[in-house]
Amino acid sequence: MVTRIECFIDLKYMYLSILKGVICLMHFPNGVTGFYSSIDNKPNEIDENHFKSICFDLVRRNKGKLLKIDEENLTNNFLKVKVDMFNREIYVLLNAYYPFLALAATVEFQHISFIDDLVLSMYLMPFYKVLSKEELNEPLDIRNSKGKVSLENKNNLNSSELEQIFYWKPNTVGEVIFNFWD
Repeated sequence: MVTRIECFIDLKYMYLSILKGVICLMHFPNGVTGFYSSIDNKPNEIDENHFKSICFDLVRRNKGKLLKIDEENLTNNFLKVKVDMFNREIYVLLNAYYPFLALAATVEFQHISFIDDLVLSMYLMPFYKVLSKEELNEPLDIRNSKGKVSLENKNNLNSSELEQIFYWKPNTVGEVIFNFWD
């Protein structure tokens, strides 16, 4: 178990790295989009009940309110919990296949406004990889050379995922990890 001091140090280092312009580029693992080319490469699903209990505890410890829980459905690949914390509404998003978590001010179909929150990130870091606003807004590098389209961002995505990316044309890392593709 990671201590709160270690979380703070990790988070402080992450923010200092961003300020210095040292941003780690996201590596897309196989299945992060929720699409797979065969049953053999289907990714494991995240424990939804564990995520809910962490959110309940987060709200309780910070005297907030849990406003809504949206479970994964046919149009998105993430779990969504809406909380009222520190006198503002915040969405806690968790990719359904990997422990990638994001915070957002708004979540609308095909558009998520990602945010950073130091306090919430510190609490959630021992359980999930909390992605920063900068990481999530990193542009995708999609290239078209001689009629062949390729994704240049580091990835282990399967052919079905690449097909979805070329169809939906996301612009950022966040639009791939937290998508509304059906």
